[in-house]
Amino acid sequence: MDRYASREWLPHEKPSLPGSPSTPLHSNPMRFAYGAVGLLVAITGGLGNALVTANLQFLQGALGATTAEMAWLPAAYVMTNVSMNLLLVKFRQEFGLRAFTEVFLLLYALVTFAHLFVNDLNSAIAVRAAHGMVGAALSSLGLYYMIQAFPAKWRMKALVLGLGASQLALPLARIFSEDLLQIAEWRGLYLFELGLAMTALGCVLMLKLPPGDRFKTFEPLDFLTFAIMSGGVALLCAVLSLGRIDWWLEAPWIGIALAASIALIVAGLAIEHNRSNPLLMTRWLGSGVAIRMTLAVILIRMVTSEQSTGAVGFLQALNMSNEQMRSLYYVMLLGAVSGLAASALTINPQHLFMPLIVSLVLMATGSFMDCSSSNLTRPEQMYLSQFLLAFGGTFFLGPTMVLGTRNVMTNPRNLVSFSVLFGICNNLGGLIGSALLGTFQIVREKFHSSVIVEQLTTLNPLVLSRVQSGGAAYSGIIFDPSLRTNVGTRVLSAAATREANILAYNDVFILIGSIAILTMIWIFIRSLVLWNANRASIDGARTSDPRSGASTQ
Repeated sequence: MDRYASREWLPHEKPSLPGSPSTPLHSNPMRFAYGAVGLLVAITGGLGNALVTANLQFLQGALGATTAEMAWLPAAYVMTNVSMNLLLVKFRQEFGLRAFTEVFLLLYALVTFAHLFVNDLNSAIAVRAAHGMVGAALSSLGLYYMIQAFPAKWRMKALVLGLGASQLALPLARIFSEDLLQIAEWRGLYLFELGLAMTALGCVLMLKLPPGDRFKTFEPLDFLTFAIMSGGVALLCAVLSLGRIDWWLEAPWIGIALAASIALIVAGLAIEHNRSNPLLMTRWLGSGVAIRMTLAVILIRMVTSEQSTGAVGFLQALNMSNEQMRSLYYVMLLGAVSGLAASALTINPQHLFMPLIVSLVLMATGSFMDCSSSNLTRPEQMYLSQFLLAFGGTFFLGPTMVLGTRNVMTNPRNLVSFSVLFGICNNLGGLIGSALLGTFQIVREKFHSSVIVEQLTTLNPLVLSRVQSGGAAYSGIIFDPSLRTNVGTRVLSAAATREANILAYNDVFILIGSIAILTMIWIFIRSLVLWNANRASIDGARTSDPRSGASTQ
């Protein structure tokens, strides 16, 4: 029986926004329980996908898939995760978030269980799509559980911790996923994912959130908008995920999918713009506040993708295994936890721009520290830079969310639009960052490779000596001199490709640092403009108020 069934809420316990749970006073043991469940649920929302993302190369061999086919696994997660945000806010306003989460957690567990018996790519994509749907609910659910764990005066700190806990999933997955693979190969990952889903479902059923107010919110036209918009966003996610693999200008489907996604998204927005009670507030989405928040979140998410696309890709290009990089993953996790804790301890609603500036300065510093990497660089040389990047990657999340919710509190009708916008920006920002940086790395590698190859001629004594020494290493098994020369040439060619990749990654680090610096300058100028505007309004109010002692004549 629900202990809140006959409870009447006091004014300070009532939900602050439609669809959110009530916030009654809890005992300290109950607060600890809510905090633990919130952390578990938030990590569950991202850890399953992080386990797959961190082990795509191994899963590719296990499933017998190509690189392009494997790219559909993380793409399917993002496609459904972004789309479900369109309905999630209204669903929890009408039926409650708990009902949504319980249904989709059960669906997620069933699909994951079925995949253990069907070893093919289609079932793997289905699991990722199911995880994307439930992950959209789990991120909100973890946030609400964390809010229950803190008193009202620390509500903003709870917001930071609940929002940032899901960011710990990827470094956690990289640390222990190799051990799961040793237990039962690819099934080890999915067994752990299934156990995590079942544990989260059990915790949610045992410790329920206090109920909130419910309203009749859905209209038939909402589902048409959802179908159109989700199709457009899904196509856009597919393009961003596979564009650099199939290559942007070579695969005809990329252009068709991009054109269709733009048409569908514009059509969905046009429907919403002319509705009296829209699902998305298009006028707010087109406001300066929403556009600036969108640009800021996307740019910062692009910078944070340095760790997955930049540093990890660089070390993998040097043939580093996960075991060799495990100490670096511990440093990344420590940096992410430190950034989350520092953000929760220092967040101040009067100074929300400062954490964004600090985050960008730290991430720019880390990126520029990595831009002089060489083939002698090892994870130990990247500890400090990756700590700074991980710290900045979680330090900015809470203040960004609080900046956006300010506009929602003044007009709750913008809640759905804000939730959708923030979720899309976070997901698409990461995809755009990976697509842009991955494409830039490939282009620069081709450039550096062409420059290096131009200088490799056997007329150069140093080059000839390198070819001969490369072939001499195989003299014990290859007796034909011409074959040894061919082998030496291939060894030199592989070394040239490796050096071109290193130079390309250094260019990527410079690009990321430059984006961070430019974003920081823009946010700093914007904060100065707002500060001057606020100061002018305060001075004007004092001048017009006779009680201020100033003359108004």
